[in-house]
Amino acid sequence: MVIVESPAKAKTIGRYLGRDYTVKSSLGHVRDLLKSRLSVDVDHDFAPEYRVPNDKRPLVKELKEAAARSSEIYLATDPDREGEAIAWHVMEAAEMDPTRVKRVVFHEITQSAILDAFTQPRDIDMNRVDAQQARRILDRLVGYQLSPLLWRKIHGRLSAGRVQSVAVRLVVEREREIEAFNSEEYWTIDAELSQTKFRVDPRGNGSRRPFFIGRLHRLNGVEPELNSEAVVTPHLDVLKTASWEVGDVSIGTRTRRPAAPFTTSTLQQEASRRLGFGTTKTMRVAQELYEGVKIGEGDTGLITYMRTDSVSVAGLAQEQAREFINGAFGPEFLPEKPPVYKTRSKTAQEAHEAIRPTSVDRTPSAIKPHLSKDQFRLYSLIWNRFVASQMAPALYDTVSAEIWAGPAATPREQRPYLFRSSGSTLTFRGFLAVYGTDDPDEDTGENPDEPQVPSDLLIGEPIDLLDLLPGQHFTQPPPRFSEASLVKALEEHGIGRPSTYASIISTIQARGYVDQEQKRLQPTEIGSIVNDMLVQYFPDVVSVDFTARLEDELDDIAEGKAWVPVIDEFYQKFAQELAIADGALPKLEIKKEPEYVGRDCPLSGHPLVYRQGRFGRFIGCSDYPKCRYTEQILVKVGVNCPNCGGDLIEKRSKRGRIFYGCSNYPNCEWTSWKRPISQPCPVCGGVMVQENKETAKCTVCAHTMLSEGSFTEKQTTP
Repeated sequence: MVIVESPAKAKTIGRYLGRDYTVKSSLGHVRDLLKSRLSVDVDHDFAPEYRVPNDKRPLVKELKEAAARSSEIYLATDPDREGEAIAWHVMEAAEMDPTRVKRVVFHEITQSAILDAFTQPRDIDMNRVDAQQARRILDRLVGYQLSPLLWRKIHGRLSAGRVQSVAVRLVVEREREIEAFNSEEYWTIDAELSQTKFRVDPRGNGSRRPFFIGRLHRLNGVEPELNSEAVVTPHLDVLKTASWEVGDVSIGTRTRRPAAPFTTSTLQQEASRRLGFGTTKTMRVAQELYEGVKIGEGDTGLITYMRTDSVSVAGLAQEQAREFINGAFGPEFLPEKPPVYKTRSKTAQEAHEAIRPTSVDRTPSAIKPHLSKDQFRLYSLIWNRFVASQMAPALYDTVSAEIWAGPAATPREQRPYLFRSSGSTLTFRGFLAVYGTDDPDEDTGENPDEPQVPSDLLIGEPIDLLDLLPGQHFTQPPPRFSEASLVKALEEHGIGRPSTYASIISTIQARGYVDQEQKRLQPTEIGSIVNDMLVQYFPDVVSVDFTARLEDELDDIAEGKAWVPVIDEFYQKFAQELAIADGALPKLEIKKEPEYVGRDCPLSGHPLVYRQGRFGRFIGCSDYPKCRYTEQILVKVGVNCPNCGGDLIEKRSKRGRIFYGCSNYPNCEWTSWKRPISQPCPVCGGVMVQENKETAKCTVCAHTMLSEGSFTEKQTTP
């Protein structure tokens, strides 16, 4: 008998093992700490008290009976600590004979990986089980003893978690940075420049002279301080009559290397940025791809294990990728040696692999008919990233030039104004042939819409000024966290592990400590209040550094360190802080007055009020639960419906996904998954919707253009 966690995984593995094996699913954990009490004996080495939940008892009975009939029992749960703990709990709950139990692990659900794993069974690794138990016990000690304090001092139904509270603190502190931020005005001066040889435009027909852009870099040898239009204007007057001349010119090449294949964190970040997926959705879809999808050859695992912080790649997978790249793109797209990537995480488990396709030959287009839309999009992202990571770098030709401006009689490098101009031209696509722009934080220097710096500029060459482009700007506060950027911050601080990121993000929102607006996280009032109380009285619980050190301690336990002293050291201080807080904290019980809508319920006649639900705010009857009338809040987007002229409003589907529709529904059924913008289509006058961060698309004629929000604020001289 083989036991895994999920039915989908069981089905896929069963196909590979054949009829001699019975594959069953545990449906996740089969036992846990009791919900009704602490279930941790703090006086006797923090011994946990486990219980099989009522809904799992029939399943455990079935597993016990099946185990008794089996000659061998293989526990094939996931290859992380959680999977190790599930295997141990299954063995204990079903009262299996340990001498007949074997543990097998694999990082991909393919026939070769499964069969290889079954040739190398081992015992359950109790060090890894202890690490998971220690995490569970620590979380229970914090949650079950802090939460009652919150009930007594603030109000009921509040709860606090060990790692989640640190995540809330990051969100709260970022919000306060934003609130305290003072925006400052600053200006830049760009210049449209052209070589003098183009004074007579060879193209004729009134077309514009070829030009390139330079930006003011130094003024009298120092960085210019341009903080107002009044400061900028005199410089514009001088520059209009100045002589312009080329200084130093540098021509070179630049190499841009591909990013490493995905870890859990980077997958969640890229899936958010490129696909608009939340962390929970990313992991759910990745789980489906890992456990197996029915394609032509049957249920097949399409990606390797998706909870990992390693960027290592198996040698065989690299060889297969190199063969594919050579055949599909040519030998020039292969690096001389297979690349080796180093993980950013200090605690990465290098025995794991990065997230990659189980077979590079299963291209996204080949298996698209067998995948759902979300599965296809995420699989394509993973496949493209992995293949790109094994390809040659992209190559650019680069040009940078100094342009001096000032009185003609002044020697070139003594003139007061130094402009710099630089650019690059892609000469070999390399990995970009597969993955495109792969790092939003990297300035590639490649913008096909921007005029290129001429490569034939000569030192001392005179330059013509075509136009001056002064630009007004304001310093911006740090942005609110998105789910993906919060995961990145947690990883950088060493808080949490790949298996916990998604649950941390979902938990802090489900508890009402953090709201999400336009995919950005901001603390609620109660989230800020609870955070401040924890920071004051429980500094270690919400300390970024302390929590990261505790994660390191858990890693040490997984390597054999005793777990009881770790918990005891934490608990002794925590218990003292708990007693101090209970005595010192005043009762801050918050009872919010109902927020009335201003009209009555159409069913009961009682006033309608605003309420907070699973998917955000909504309108409900104040006589709830006697009256269960609800309606969505009409969030107008400032655009009229193209069908009937009514207001277009923000709505939510039954699954909580935002879409846009007409306020006159059901009489008008106009809808769009993409947000309408106020600017009408310049071609047909139709409604434009936000296609992505940069462009908008007409819903009538499909005309595409830069959206309103993507224009850079700048002023130009006449």
